[in-house]
Amino acid sequence: MKDLDAMLVTRRTIVAATPLAPLVTINAAPAEIPTLSPSQMRLLNAVIDRLIPADELGPGARECGVAVYIDRSLAGPLARETAAFTAALDATEIAARQQHGAPFADLDDAAKDKLLTAMEQNRVSGFTPDSRTFFNRIRQLALEGMFGDPFYGGNRAFAGWDLIRYPGPRLAAAPADQNIREPIKPLRTSAHGARHGD
Repeated sequence: MKDLDAMLVTRRTIVAATPLAPLVTINAAPAEIPTLSPSQMRLLNAVIDRLIPADELGPGARECGVAVYIDRSLAGPLARETAAFTAALDATEIAARQQHGAPFADLDDAAKDKLLTAMEQNRVSGFTPDSRTFFNRIRQLALEGMFGDPFYGGNRAFAGWDLIRYPGPRLAAAPADQNIREPIKPLRTSAHGARHGD
């Protein structure tokens, strides 16, 4: 059996895997009307907080607004997934209550990690098609929200870009920007031209 630390996503494994993470392209403006209920948002924040926790390198998914990104995506381009996503959130909450006697958000970190690991290993029932599928989907959306354009609600204050040292989109690069020995000064703007988080 894999070690628990190896099963869960850590900040370091996310940084290593980020170039391989497919980021969804969203053309529409972010939706402002919440799709998820307050209790669902509380659960979602608790899950993503364990997937991408804050550490000595910076804030985690909760602080970076990843839940906002996911909620807006479900209200817009991922609207067809909303029913399945909310059903999987409900299944996560039911599993937490059955296995640990409390809502997921109220569990200690060790219990949360144990349940998420079981979901990733496809050992939790009540999910359609299965718990691993939902774990992988919520992990993918967490990566998108953490490292995507802040215009869509995540990556608050450019913390995700700072973590991977991405300076932001540029139409042109000056000679100084191409010097590999010097870090590129962050542009602090989204691809949509709006500045966020400063």
